[in-house]
Order: sequence, then C-alpha cells, then structure tokens
Amino acid sequence: MNYKGYKDLECYKEARQLRIFISELVKKFPKDEKFLLSTQIIDASRSFSSNIAEGYGRYTFTETRNFFIIARGSTTETMEHLCAAYDEKYITEQELKIGESKCELVFKLINGYIAYLNKSKSMQNTNS
Repeated sequence: MNYKGYKDLECYKEARQLRIFISELVKKFPKDEKFLLSTQIIDASRSFSSNIAEGYGRYTFTETRNFFIIARGSTTETMEHLCAAYDEKYITEQELKIGESKCELVFKLINGYIAYLNKSKSMQNTNS
C-alpha cells in the first residue's frame, strides 16, 4: 500500500484543482501585474493546499486545526483576488464564476474537515 495521507482528503484534491485553475488563469494577466496581483493570487492558492498538507502532518489536534483554518482563510483571499482580477478586466465573468465556485467548494470541504476534527476531539474528551 502506498502512503497518500493528505492527498486522499477531498479538500486537498479540490484545493489542488483550484490551484491549477488559478495558475492557468494568471497567465492571462498583463505583464505589469507579475509582481502584484499575479503573485498575490498564486501565493494564496498555493497557501491553501500547502496548509492542508502541513496541517495534516502535525498530528496534534490544535496545530492541525489551526493550519486548516489558515487554509480556509487563504481560500477566501483567493476569491477576493479573483474579484480584483475581474474588476480590472483580466478575467471574464464566466472565469470569475468558475473560480468562485471552486473556491466555495474548497471552503466547504475545509469546513467539513474542521468539523470532523472538532467532533473527533469532542469524542476523545468524552471517552477520556
């Protein structure tokens, strides 16, 4: 059996797909945005997937939960950067809608994993 760990999580799988979508979308941005909006949206999209991976590897409830909360925040940050890209007319309304939909899915899946962690912690405390 091959170790997959965090790669088996639905929130990671969708976060990875969103990161890839963002990477492709940024290629449409003007060159003068390279160190501005392009960098910010790429950093935010890399942040949610990397925080999921790091949090999963922490093995303590508090640290794992905190990294997933950071990942959730990076998802909403990415959504805001998509809005900025749309406002600047770098992406179409359709691309904005697709991006927002992907962000919302990742956000919900991360929330689901946080809820799972909270429930697991609660069950652990009840059984102690």
